[in-house]
Amino acid sequence: MLYEKANLDKKITLSVAPMMDWTDRHCRYFHRLLTRRALLYTEMVTTGALLHGDVPRHLRFNAEEHPLALQLGGSEPAELAQAARLGRDWAYDEINLNCGCPSERVQRGAFGACLMAEPKLVADGVRAMCDAVSLPITVKHRIGIDKGESYGFVRDFVGTVSEAGCQTFIVHARNAWLQGLSPKENREVPPLRYEFVHQLKNDFPQLQIMINGGISTAAQVHQQLAHVDGVMVGREAYHNPWWLASWDADFLGEAAPQEPLTRERVESQMVDYMEREAALHGTPWSSIARHMLGLRHGLAGSRRWRQVWSDHKLKALPPREVMTLAQGTSQGA
Repeated sequence: MLYEKANLDKKITLSVAPMMDWTDRHCRYFHRLLTRRALLYTEMVTTGALLHGDVPRHLRFNAEEHPLALQLGGSEPAELAQAARLGRDWAYDEINLNCGCPSERVQRGAFGACLMAEPKLVADGVRAMCDAVSLPITVKHRIGIDKGESYGFVRDFVGTVSEAGCQTFIVHARNAWLQGLSPKENREVPPLRYEFVHQLKNDFPQLQIMINGGISTAAQVHQQLAHVDGVMVGREAYHNPWWLASWDADFLGEAAPQEPLTRERVESQMVDYMEREAALHGTPWSSIARHMLGLRHGLAGSRRWRQVWSDHKLKALPPREVMTLAQGTSQGA
């Protein structure tokens, strides 16, 4: 593997990106069945939602999800500090500040990617969180905003924020265009500049630099780990989750399990979880099943399998009966 010679003493990190409407606690439970070692992130939770809303609804998670990071959206240092304390009290392993989301709603709240234009404010928020809790405080950000193409912009941002106590930066290797592009387009249109992230690691060797954006194969992960400390995977992890089952052995130093994991076993474990969630919280199984629809990605019969688990007419059935129907259609393909 390319990174073994370059980084013999380095702790490698792989993670699944925080994704709004996707990486809720049900999705994270599913992902944890596939990888024991990868770091998982919550959806972004705003400081306002935590300080003025239903804290258990936003912060409740399953103990199996560790290691788990709470991603915060906000800009006021005092509010970030209080939200970080809540994250600590709820036993999260890391607090992450979102400085990368370009959506108009987030911009109206004066946080997300627009914070990259105010590195001193970000540093104040990081310092306040570091003073409030002993957990790692990390920042996820872009390489720039709008159409500026200066490496110096992101270099100075990282330099300023690191002086406040942040030691880990997760860098989406695209600019965030604050006007003219939707959040989806912002994940695809601005060009990827991996070399900016690699240069950050060269300029700040003492920091942990993770890379994010457009990474969808094992070969790409290996290539990036020759330059940086870790890789964060977003949409590919969600749409092709079975890839996660190989991460621990391929990248994270864990021996392959004696009993190989199978999709059928994971599906059955998810049904166990659906039954538990229904009994404890009244959660309909369809709210959970939507996250595992990519489990058979690329296999014969996967389309019919997804259709069964997505069939609204079957919602009244127990999930184990739905699993029997789904597996029957996939095996008959």
